[in-house]
Amino acid sequence: MGERKNPVVATKSGKIEGKFENGLCIFRGIPYAAPPVGELRWMSPQPVKKWDGVRDATKFGAIAPQTVMPIPGFDQAPQPQSEDCLYLNVWTPGIDNKRRPVMVWIHGGAFTIGSGSEIMYDTGILPRRGNVVMVSMNYRLGTLGFLRFKDVTGGKIPATGNEGLLDQVAALKWVKDNIAAFGGDPGNITVFGESAGAMSIGSLMAMPAAKGLFHKGILESGSGDFAISLEDADANGRIFLETAGIKENDVKALRALTSPQLLEIEKKMIAGRLGRGKNPEVTFTVPVIDKEIIPEDINKLARQGYSKEIMTLVGTNLNEWKLFTMMEPGFDQIDEAGVINRLSKVMSANDVKTLVTAYRQIRSKRGAPITPAEIFTAIFGDFMFRMPGIKLVKAQQANKQAAYSYLFTWKSPAMGGVLGACHGLEISFVFGTLNDMFSGTGPEADKLAECMQDAWIALARTGDPSCESIGKWPVYGSKRMTMILDKDCHVEAAPYDEERRAWDKTDKFK
Repeated sequence: MGERKNPVVATKSGKIEGKFENGLCIFRGIPYAAPPVGELRWMSPQPVKKWDGVRDATKFGAIAPQTVMPIPGFDQAPQPQSEDCLYLNVWTPGIDNKRRPVMVWIHGGAFTIGSGSEIMYDTGILPRRGNVVMVSMNYRLGTLGFLRFKDVTGGKIPATGNEGLLDQVAALKWVKDNIAAFGGDPGNITVFGESAGAMSIGSLMAMPAAKGLFHKGILESGSGDFAISLEDADANGRIFLETAGIKENDVKALRALTSPQLLEIEKKMIAGRLGRGKNPEVTFTVPVIDKEIIPEDINKLARQGYSKEIMTLVGTNLNEWKLFTMMEPGFDQIDEAGVINRLSKVMSANDVKTLVTAYRQIRSKRGAPITPAEIFTAIFGDFMFRMPGIKLVKAQQANKQAAYSYLFTWKSPAMGGVLGACHGLEISFVFGTLNDMFSGTGPEADKLAECMQDAWIALARTGDPSCESIGKWPVYGSKRMTMILDKDCHVEAAPYDEERRAWDKTDKFK
């Protein structure tokens, strides 16, 4: 037999050539928008210019400029960075007309780091296991993708603060227009993502520009709850200019900043917690409720049924915030006053008192640690991830849409198990990249990975995550039915409900 030729696909912009690898046709570094460089920096994504001939699509494109952080358990060579970063990647079982379900991954990283080409995503496990087409993307990050200059420059730089989200919309439009040529079904697109990726999906569900571009959403540890106001976004633009030492009318100086200079200013703002927004604990570069691209508070829109046609699976990890507190030197020595001070930056003093008292009583009764560090970590993880996720599930459910919930409780073996079921831990199970250092390995880990992969694929295929490996997965419903993802996956009614009821007594999440 002769050597098998590399796969070639004709997209709307031109032909591309990928590779056959491990039973899949893989295309890397496909441009989905024009390079946002020069005069297009801080502009909404523009159409790709068509090309003649066959474009090479065997290598990943450059990733968005960022300060790279190592991924626990994964060694990856540095990826080239460039403002010319709007590329996506496709893994497909076949170039044919089989109309497979499409799963589009949006990476996380606090809107400041990450890419669609990270080594932990490049496995092909979901397309091979579930006969689906998978897509990953890059989008603009940090000050290039989520900083608003429109008002502070009098419109001379029209950045809305949502350019990174508009990049995602452009990628989804590319998928809708082109994925049939890759054996995918443009009428069955599931968007899935983690952390900032899940927060992006929550935002996309509220954006008129994204209407009709996807049909289901899997949100891992995030929702759209932390988009900031127009006023805070404008304040962040002014703070950026002050930090950079640039006058508001000096657009030339702003455009002359290099990518490394932008990153240095971003680092100063994050380190000094100079940004304005809902949460000083996280980066200031987040989506903006600008009244145009995102017209209204995202959860309000969800309650009003704006995204009622989208089936959703929303979940969190039990110990989300431990990943972050473990990276903070001396945090384990925080006292009660320190806990109250930090929580008071994101909620009222009355809410802080209510929650600290309730969590101490609940955890003591359960036999869980009640040190100030443990109390803060539990409250803040629920504030950032679990409670906003529950709000979204309830909103979708109220709109008569199928909504499913999970709680991931598998514990990381790292550092003797102190991380628990921390933020980002579930990703290795979804993509089949288990390792001894962070996720753990062995038959029980393999079983959980298979259950999660099958459930994610089932939701993408049918809108229901129930499958043979994980069993029947009921909708959230009035009993708050939640799939516990651990050594033995099972459904529980209202797990950790005492904490949820404590939040019901606060102003923050009534």
